Amino acid sequence: MTPAERKVVIASSLGTLFEWYDFFLYGALAAVTSKHFFSAVNDTAALIFALLAFSAGFIVRPFGALVFGRLGDRSGRKRAFSITIVTMGLATVLVGCLPSYEQIGLAAPVLLIFLRLLQGLALGGEYGGAAIYVAEHAPADRRGEHTGWIQTMAAGGLLLSLGMIVATRASVGEDAFAEWGWRVPFLLSALLLAVSIWVRLSLDESPVFRRMQAEGRLSKAPLREAYGQWRYLKLGLAALFGIIAGQATLWYTGQFYTLYFLTQTLKVDGLTANLLVGVAVAVSAPFYLLFGRLSDRIGRKPLIVGGCLLAALLYLPLFKAITHHANPALEAARNSAPVEVIADPARCAFQFNPIGEADFISSCDIAKRVLARNAASYTNVPAAPGSLAVVRIGGARLPAFEGDGMDEAARAAAIARFDAQIVAGLRDAGYPSEADPNRQNRPVLVLLLVVLSVLSAMTYAPVAATLVELFPARIRYTAMSIPYHAGNGWIGGLLPPMAFALVAATGDPYAGLWYPLFFAVLTVVVGALLLPETRGADIDADRDAAPATARRSRGRG
Repeated sequence: MTPAERKVVIASSLGTLFEWYDFFLYGALAAVTSKHFFSAVNDTAALIFALLAFSAGFIVRPFGALVFGRLGDRSGRKRAFSITIVTMGLATVLVGCLPSYEQIGLAAPVLLIFLRLLQGLALGGEYGGAAIYVAEHAPADRRGEHTGWIQTMAAGGLLLSLGMIVATRASVGEDAFAEWGWRVPFLLSALLLAVSIWVRLSLDESPVFRRMQAEGRLSKAPLREAYGQWRYLKLGLAALFGIIAGQATLWYTGQFYTLYFLTQTLKVDGLTANLLVGVAVAVSAPFYLLFGRLSDRIGRKPLIVGGCLLAALLYLPLFKAITHHANPALEAARNSAPVEVIADPARCAFQFNPIGEADFISSCDIAKRVLARNAASYTNVPAAPGSLAVVRIGGARLPAFEGDGMDEAARAAAIARFDAQIVAGLRDAGYPSEADPNRQNRPVLVLLLVVLSVLSAMTYAPVAATLVELFPARIRYTAMSIPYHAGNGWIGGLLPPMAFALVAATGDPYAGLWYPLFFAVLTVVVGALLLPETRGADIDADRDAAPATARRSRGRG
């Protein structure tokens, strides 16, 4: 890179690193914060609520794309992503200051979700601005390589957040971290905010935008022009389902769901799980640059479609291998003493309760709730209508009870007794209370997690260059930001709560993989059939560049 190109890449990428650090921090700490902000409900519901609060920031990201996309297309790339960094940083610092549910009641989760919404709105304008800014400065034959730094810094933001969490856990201890230490990484982001603002203010406006502004080529209505015409709308749909749906679910599976799977399903202690995921992210980070550079040579489409196809084929065996090497005692117990819930299917609810009104007090629901709390997988066996649910652990049969007609205190005491019976039955059958660190094969675990991260890098690295090249300059910020954030916000962001709810409902520890596998296969099909190759496109053009680019790229062979 020339010195000027290097400054653009570093400045944009560092801002992205800090912004993603802010956003990832909450996701990594959802299991801890759930006990402070959603303590009024049971443990399973609390974690689902915390994950929904995490997803709330993703759900509003397309609306942030609308706001900041128009600002970026009308007023400049630099102004838009300078505002996003301030909004994101302040919201993150305030999360670390929030009182808990025990201190201010319902206001605590309401304020938390409000701050998550602010973070999501800001992030809706961040990625498009950074990707466009770098791409519009980069040489055409190195666009994938230069924008690959943005994806690398997204991984760096995750790594930085995990590193901060690990350092704080090690400094204050697990008990203090669970009580108050979790706030420290949020509060320290104030320092990152100051650096980010200084970095962003040192930049000049994009040369492509300056030329459009000087020549009077700016769009007066970017949203209407981008998605009021079929030629751009079809490109947006191809981008959403042929690129982003698979990229988003692979990314959040590799970086987040693995962390939940290790801690919640396999009972690996939080510090070890964070270290394993952190090492895997660090090892896989250079692959974003490698795949970005490779996309400049062989094209963007083969990497995106190929990565999703490999994920569809490898996810299930990879996660089964993680179980084998992280908690072999749990795997052995499942094989030797499988757990069954024998119950009337009509009395078993899908325990996904986003508004907190359902009680789940039938004998089947109570049995499944207790098993989920103890991370015990099970199979469902239908019983006669109206019969009492029974939990069978190997050869032992433990009847549940009906919670109907019991007051809250009596029901809580009965659940506690039943929980103790289930725990005793699980221990007698060889189910461990936590993963034994002496039996973990950590080098192999890191290798497996690296494979998952590399699959994510393979699909994510070409995304920025592809989206920039798909749309003309005058509507680029709006046109590319909406499908990107719709896919990452609405499809990728819902992965953690949906995966956890699927596991809790079915008892299958691998049921959470159904969600990313569906979207990976969808992306393979749509991407292969509808996504044009964009490598080498003229990104300073005022026309629909993708079809011509596709023909030119194929012609170059």
